[in-house]
Amino acid sequence: MQNMKAVKIGGNVVDNPEKLQRFLRDFASLEGPKVLIHGGGKVATAISEGLGIETQMIGGRRVTDAETLRIVTMVYAGLINKNIVAALQSEGCNALGLCGADGGLIRSKKRAATPVDYGFVGDPADFDLDTATALIDGGLVPVVAPITYDPENGTLLNTNADTVAQTVAVGLAQKYPVELVYCFEKRGVLRDVDDDNSVIPHIDRALYERLKADGVVADGMLPKLENAFKAIDAGVKNVVICAAEYLTLPGYGGTTLGK
Repeated sequence: MQNMKAVKIGGNVVDNPEKLQRFLRDFASLEGPKVLIHGGGKVATAISEGLGIETQMIGGRRVTDAETLRIVTMVYAGLINKNIVAALQSEGCNALGLCGADGGLIRSKKRAATPVDYGFVGDPADFDLDTATALIDGGLVPVVAPITYDPENGTLLNTNADTVAQTVAVGLAQKYPVELVYCFEKRGVLRDVDDDNSVIPHIDRALYERLKADGVVADGMLPKLENAFKAIDAGVKNVVICAAEYLTLPGYGGTTLGK
């Protein structure tokens, strides 16, 4: 069976039209079954500011009140998602854009208000493999926006895109050998954030704990690595963090995560 690639593209690439177009061309060229998961926080922040709505972040995660939920749904599941789908179609990749609510793909539970109230933010609880399989086996490439839903009351929920990628990869690992690839603007996990050549080629959990304690890994990289190790523990074959422009290179030239 061919490896399934679950590729997550970060907001800093999504925000750059030229980088995004190059990445999507590379993604379209990947052989075998694949899924793309995207973020897009900076676009949502810019639109919020234009509407006079303040963006509040805690620990690298967006606080989502009712007004912000409307904005991120429009931006993530609408503007960004459909632009990506259109670009992939132009590259001969038969993409289908959807969010977690579509086909019941990703069901979530609203995060508890303690110790921090993030508002309408969801933590994934279930992944519908049947929906995903029907699309993939039908020759479609799912493009997943980081909006999920609570099936008990039909509420949409903003969900961390790295967590969505981990959920998708773990769900698909029930059927396929899955490689989860986090693509963003850096070459990998860096020992020195100011030195792009300081990539750490391999990180196991013990080294991760040391890097975290030393402050080498912090801020937005923390949820990436947490999700990576959760994915590995749950059966994902391989997790890589790399630069978007290295997607088609052998080994990706980035950081491989393992036990």
